[in-house]
Parts: sequence; C-alpha cells; structure tokens
Amino acid sequence: MTDRNDTTVNGVPRSRIVVASMVGTTIEFYDFYLYATAAVTVFPHLFFPKGNPTTALLASLATFGLAFVARPVGSILFGHFGDRIGRKATLVASLLTMGIATFVIGLLPTYHQVGVIAPALLALMRFSQGLALGGEWSGAALLAAETAAPGKRARAGIWPQFGAPAGFLLANGMFLILLVWLGHGNTSPDLDGPFLTWVWRIPFLLSAIMVVIGLYVRLQLTETPVFAKALERGEKVRVPLAEVFRSSWRQLIIGTFVMLATYTLFYTVTTWVLSYGIAKRPPAGIGLGIGYVDFLRLQLIAVLFFAAAIPIAGELADRYGRRRTLLVITALIVCYGGTFKLMLDPAHASTASTLLFLIIGMTLMGLTFAPMSAVLPELFPTNVRYTGSGIAYNLASILGAAVAPFIATWLATSYGVAWVGVYVASAAVLTFIALLIMRETKEVSLEEPVLL
Repeated sequence: MTDRNDTTVNGVPRSRIVVASMVGTTIEFYDFYLYATAAVTVFPHLFFPKGNPTTALLASLATFGLAFVARPVGSILFGHFGDRIGRKATLVASLLTMGIATFVIGLLPTYHQVGVIAPALLALMRFSQGLALGGEWSGAALLAAETAAPGKRARAGIWPQFGAPAGFLLANGMFLILLVWLGHGNTSPDLDGPFLTWVWRIPFLLSAIMVVIGLYVRLQLTETPVFAKALERGEKVRVPLAEVFRSSWRQLIIGTFVMLATYTLFYTVTTWVLSYGIAKRPPAGIGLGIGYVDFLRLQLIAVLFFAAAIPIAGELADRYGRRRTLLVITALIVCYGGTFKLMLDPAHASTASTLLFLIIGMTLMGLTFAPMSAVLPELFPTNVRYTGSGIAYNLASILGAAVAPFIATWLATSYGVAWVGVYVASAAVLTFIALLIMRETKEVSLEEPVLL
C-alpha cells in the first residue's frame, strides 16, 4: 500500500527500496567485474600459466564465460523461490552466494602451489558467481518495478541499473589504486612481485564488507505489493519454470533477443577491449600497446558516461515508450559497429581515439541497459515474473556476453579489429528485429502481462 504523498510502499520508505535495489546489484557487479579484470591481468599468470600468453588469456576468458553458463541455472533456481516464496528472501540468498564465492576466490591457491586443482577451484567459484548473479538482477529489477509509482516504472528501474557502472567503478578503481601504488605493469609483469603474490587478493576479500551492508539493507524490506496481491488471489504456481515455458515461451524468446545487443556491446567494450588495448602493437602483438594503468584510467572516465546515460534513458522510456526508445538506441549501436577500424586499428589508433571509442560505447550501453529493468518484468505475469525475466536476461548473457570476449579476441587476431565491429553490429541487428516484433509495454499492468 502506498501512502498519499507517495513516499512509502507497505510502510517501507521509497528511499530504502532505492538503496536496496541498487546496493545489491552494485555488490554483485563489483564482484563480477573483479573477476573480469583479473581474468586479463592476474589469472593467466597464476592459474593458466602453461603455453603461450594468448593461449593462457583465452583459457582465462573461457573460465570467465563459465559464469554465464551458470546464470540461466541461477535464474531458474532463484526464480523458482522468488516466484513461490517471495522477492525479499531470494534477494538475500543471491547476495550471500555471490559474496561467499568472491571472498573464497581471494583465498585460492595458485597453479604453482597445487597444480590443476587451482583452476578447477577457480572455475567452481566462477560458476557460483554466475549462479548468484542469475538470480540477483531479476530480483532487483522486480523490486524496483513492482513498487514503482504509476507511469514511472522505467525511472524507478534505473536504480538497479546503476549497480553496473557503480560496481565497475569500485572494482576497477580498486585495481587502479593498487597498481599505481605498486607500479605493476601487465605488459611485463613481475611474477614474484607483491601484486601477483598477494595484493590482487585484497579487492576480492574486501567484498565481504559490502555484502554485510547489503544484507542489512535488504533484511529491512517487506514483500512487494504486486507479489503479495498475487498470493492473495491464489496465483502461485507449483513449478514456475514449467509454467513460464508453457504460457510465456514467446516472451522468453523476445526478451532474450531484446537483451542481446546490450550484453554483446558491454562485454566487448569492457573485457575484450581491455585485453586488446594493453596487448603489444604489431608486429610483436595485435593490440594497441597502452599501459594497463593508463587503460584503466580511460575505462573509468568512460564509465561515468555510462552512469550519466541511465537516467536519460529511463526518462525517455517513460515518456516515449520502451520500444521506440530502444529501436533508436539499437540502430545507433549498429552504426557504432562500423567505427571499430576507424578508432581501434593499431596502424593509426591513439589514446584519444581509444577514449572516444570507450565513451561512445559506454554511453550507448547506459542508454540501452536502463530500460531493461522495466521491459523484461513487463513481459511476464506476476507468478512467473522472477523466473521469466531472469531466464530471458541470462540466456542473453550466454548468447551475448559469455562468448563476446572470446569471439572478439579470435576475430581481432585472425581477421582484424573491423570484424569485431561487424560482430557487435550483427548482434544489434538481431535485437532490432526482436524490438520490431515486440509490442509496447509502457502501459501494461504488472498484474496483466502484455500480449505479444
């Protein structure tokens, strides 16, 4: 129940809901990005040292992609309980799972200490991270959407989306501080230096502090009114997974491809471009030869544009509709795919062109990511909304994010950086087609899913 001045929902201040929806995704994305950064700078040296550097990097990125395989499993697991027990308890469980897995990564022995057990344990923890994030985002999006004021769902939904740039800033900012402090360089790393010996563990271990804060905030919540009313009407289903495939399979397909460009874009302009940017220039390598610390600075500048674009897109999606807004943004992503050779070709790329490339990519990411926390929940009925939105979101993570760094690395190495742009543009074309098929969801009631 919302009071007259629209400041509380079921007695819970909206400010607390905002913090709860944002703090959890911030922690989850912080943990996720820690691994993404370490997958390029730490793990190839400590967990996958055999073979040449490119092979080690690809092995590390393959483990990075393992979490995306786990994410649909997590969306099914946490979605089952989120649709049957409630949003609050499930959000607490997903946060705990992610926090424990990330903390344990900070304690793992390396390949030189225990052999193949080390990468196996790393893969297990990475799988656990993916499992948790598979349930986190959809729960946070539902918390925001199901408590939003009328006509403001996209604007309310920007708060869990802020977790992505906030987590990125915290994770990469932490690594930047440590690297500057120690003077570590990734092009010629000191395997016996303090950074690769023990300092890299610090950001993973510090995540425990944020998990405690996140748990405290989430334990103060009550159940969302939309879900509570669904329970009162007796709409709870025994097996949400079976029900969502029976009644909402079309929404699953459309939601998955609507998210495809977002995922492909983001993990190309973060994880892949980091490895490409710090790799040696030809003929010794296939990258841009930018120092790791310098490249981190460029990414941290660009991610500010990501954060700034989120509220803009939320406003546009509420004013003009989700479909129209995303069609324009997706068309811009297709055009952006044509700029890769212009701005990233080692023959003429500069630090300035690289920064411009990152800023444009991150701005587009903020614009396309912001409306998703409204769009995906609006596609599904309440009794399968957690499961349905989570599966669509995380199936897209497999098609778009899990393979993006690996495919982009292979394309850049084998055919040149222009083909990485073709890959991003192709994903955006598929998203554009899905948006053309999808009907507008702006006016849909969360108690009555849109008919697609």
